[in-house]
Amino acid sequence: MSTPGENSAYPDGVVDVGIIVPTCFENPLKEHSTAFLADVLTQRKKAAIPVTAIIGAYHVATRYLRVPRMTVKKILGGILRTGSPALYGLVSPQTAWDALDYASTYLIESWDGYLVSLARSLRSTVVFSLDEELHKIREITLVNPFPREVVERYHDFLEEGLR
Repeated sequence: MSTPGENSAYPDGVVDVGIIVPTCFENPLKEHSTAFLADVLTQRKKAAIPVTAIIGAYHVATRYLRVPRMTVKKILGGILRTGSPALYGLVSPQTAWDALDYASTYLIESWDGYLVSLARSLRSTVVFSLDEELHKIREITLVNPFPREVVERYHDFLEEGLR
């Protein structure tokens, strides 16, 4: 896991929860999500995966998508056990403060503010996410790393499954 002072180690950006969740169950985006995370974990793509995003992915997958807990734990635990330098574990008080500032200024969720704050603290301007709301934040560039048509199929799949 990375440590403070490695601020230039993640020039490609920061990974959001929504990029991780599809790895946890069978869905149209799973293959793309797994491949993207493999590139990040092996550092072919130098991005940070906040360890807090792993915890958030567990919450979203189990609570909202009702994926079996042990399945999610196994997959996310496997990501953590890689020990990849992509796994970023530091949440400083300054990063949290800045996250709250972004959240209140842009009227976004505090988690989204954290992603912006973290990206900026790591000297990046990119957030990898499916969350279109992040487009309104001028300090960052939102990048959806997946083909749009596959993301649309994923959202349709989720809507159908949650009915």
